Amino acid sequence: MKNIIRAGAFAAAIPFVLLTGCSETATSQKDVPELNERSAFSLEHYDTEELQKNSRFARKADYQAIKPSEKAQPLETNYTAEQLAEMPKTEAHGEEVKRSVPLGQTLEKGAADQTAGPLQKYRIVSYYGNPHSKQMGILGEYSPQVLMDKLKAQTKSYSEIDPKRPSIPAIELITTIAQRNPGEKGLYMHPTPSADIEQYAKLAKENNALLILDVQLGRDTVMNQVKSIEKYLKLPYVYLAIDTEFHVTEGQVPGVNLGHVDGRDVQEAVEYVSNLVEENNLPDKVVVVHQFADKIISNKNAIQPTKNVEVVLNNDGFGIAALKRSGYHQLVQTQPIQYGGFKLFFKNDKPLMTPKDVLELDPAPAFINYQ
Repeated sequence: MKNIIRAGAFAAAIPFVLLTGCSETATSQKDVPELNERSAFSLEHYDTEELQKNSRFARKADYQAIKPSEKAQPLETNYTAEQLAEMPKTEAHGEEVKRSVPLGQTLEKGAADQTAGPLQKYRIVSYYGNPHSKQMGILGEYSPQVLMDKLKAQTKSYSEIDPKRPSIPAIELITTIAQRNPGEKGLYMHPTPSADIEQYAKLAKENNALLILDVQLGRDTVMNQVKSIEKYLKLPYVYLAIDTEFHVTEGQVPGVNLGHVDGRDVQEAVEYVSNLVEENNLPDKVVVVHQFADKIISNKNAIQPTKNVEVVLNNDGFGIAALKRSGYHQLVQTQPIQYGGFKLFFKNDKPLMTPKDVLELDPAPAFINYQ
């Protein structure tokens, strides 16, 4: 396979190999039952009058943050005064060295959140991949329950460091795998069987976790892919992620050509999910937008949160920590949407950044995913 560059705005290029899926296409679509058992969602940080005015704040959500231990200390006490002073410099690379927001704040400078979504007071920590491929991420390396046990431990490590913003475990399942083979429809993508989606939906539900369905697009449109998983998005604990780098046009092949998505198409998906929330009386959701190079998304200013959907711009570059910090600074902090996300690679990051390293970022990532 040829390599494509997955280094974002980094000063040094790092090769990334696109991996094709090895699962078989589903032969049928099994209906997913609507799940009504919902855990309580704390609304103590909302004004009572606002709750009475707007019933959407009273919707309940199917997730539970991993509680920190009684010994957990506030975030700022985990760093020395010298570390606190040096933090902005590690990612600014000669630019502004003052923090744009206080340590630990997840909202971008100047951004607001009108939802009752999870990122208002929690952080999401997810494991990414597909169960049929060890090379595509950690989901392919372990059985579902072992994966969940590891995910909960990983999630708790963030709750321990930032107990004021405890973390929610999430599974990010690749549901559309970009591939070099055009396939029957010539869309250069391979759908994950519905049985797999249902298995991980059940796993998430049983463990008070979230399920994030990731679409890699191929030559298909963003909206076609979103609509193909709509029945799952109607579940209260299922969210959407868009892998923008894998969207190619006529004459292009994923992994050979670097993909591109127009921000206006992403926004159409955000608004579609927002409408699903409203029409189906669902708790507010999150849409994650993956990006590792600036040119992958055009018209980025078109991507905006809604009253029902929080939006995360996730920095996907892998490599050494200095380059990852720089990429986050250039792709997230200087191009704010709402919340920042940060991906770590167990096999490609040398060394792997610690939770303390990650939470130093400015702003602190509200979404962290491991591949």
